[in-house]
Amino acid sequence: ARRQLLGFLGNHRGEAGIVYCLSRKKTESIAQWLQLQGFDALAYHAGLSAETRSEHQRRFLNDDAVIIVATIAFGMGIDKPDVRFVAHLDLPKSIESYYQETGRAGRDGEPAEAWMVYGLQDVVRLRQMLDSSDAEEQYKRHEVQKLDALLGWCEVTECRRRPLLRYFGDDVREDCGNCDNCSLPPATWDATEAARKLLSAVHRTGQYFGAAHIVDVLLGKTTEKAKARNHDRLSVFGIGIELDAQVWRSVIRQLIVLGYLRADPARFGALVLTEQCRPLLRGEVALQLREDSIQQPLRRKPAKRKAGVSDADSHLWDALRECRKTLAKEQDVPPYVVFHDATLMEMMEYRPETADAMLNLN
Repeated sequence: ARRQLLGFLGNHRGEAGIVYCLSRKKTESIAQWLQLQGFDALAYHAGLSAETRSEHQRRFLNDDAVIIVATIAFGMGIDKPDVRFVAHLDLPKSIESYYQETGRAGRDGEPAEAWMVYGLQDVVRLRQMLDSSDAEEQYKRHEVQKLDALLGWCEVTECRRRPLLRYFGDDVREDCGNCDNCSLPPATWDATEAARKLLSAVHRTGQYFGAAHIVDVLLGKTTEKAKARNHDRLSVFGIGIELDAQVWRSVIRQLIVLGYLRADPARFGALVLTEQCRPLLRGEVALQLREDSIQQPLRRKPAKRKAGVSDADSHLWDALRECRKTLAKEQDVPPYVVFHDATLMEMMEYRPETADAMLNLN
C-alpha cells in the first residue's frame, strides 16, 4: 500500500491533499513515513491535543502543499477549496462516508483526484468489527448492507461514477470517461473452477482457518500447521498450484464480497461457507471475477491549471503564488481567501494592466 501511495503522490508534489486511515496509530506512522519521502505531512486524529490539532489544521488551511494524514475526525467544517486529492489507505465503512470524504477535494472547480487502495484484510476486519459489535441487530444489519454496497462498488468493472450516483438515486446513462475503469477497463476471467477448489479447501479443512492457511493448502506448502493437522494429506492439498498466492487472496476477497464466503469473528476470522455457494460447488453456475491489476498506478491526465502554464510562464506562475501567499500572511487568512488558483490562471492568460481590467477576472 505504501509503494502504491508513493506512486500516486508522485503526481501531486507541491499540492495539498488528505490521506485517510482507519486508526490513530496508522495516521502517525504514515505521516512520519511521508515526511521521510520529502512531503510536508501532518497527522490528525482525536487523540492529539487540541493545540496540536488546531496547529495542524491551521497549517493545512494556510499553506499550499500540506498533506494531512487523518482519521475521519478530520474534515467536518473544513472548507479548503484547493485540495487536489483525497486518498484512502483503508476502506471507509460505507459509500456515504466515501462520498463525503472524497467531496473535500476540488471545491474550487479545478481537477482533483480520489484514490483508494484496499485488500482482503480490510474486508475481513470491517466485517469482524460489525459482527462483534454490541449494537442492536437491526442496526448491525443496516450497517452490513451499507458495507456490502461499498464492497460491491469497489469490485465493479463498469464506469464507477454511474453506480456511485445510482446509489444516491441519480440514474446517469453516460460513462464518465475519467475513472480507472473507464481509463483502463479491467479484465475478467472464468474463475469457476478456481472458486470451487477454494471452497472445497475451506470445507475439507473444517471451516476453522483463515485465508493464509487456506492459500498454503491450495499451494501445497508443507507448513507446521498443515503437518500438525494432517492437511498435507487432504485431497485438496496442492490442487491450486496453477495460481499464485496473490491471485488466491483476490479470489477469497471477491468470494467474500459476492457472499459465497464469510469471515467468522467467533473463530478469529475463519473462512466459512454460505448457503449461496452450493450451486457453485455443484457446477450449476459459472463465475467471472475481476482480474487484479499488478501494474503501477496510471498517471492522471494533466490538470487544466498546469496544462495552461507553459515553460516560459512557469516563473510568473510561481511568482503569482508567492505574491498570494505574502498577501495572505499580511491579512492572516488562507491563500485561497485572497484568490483561487483559477483566478491566478486568468491573470496568466489575460495579463491585466489596470484596476478595471483586473475586475473583469473571475
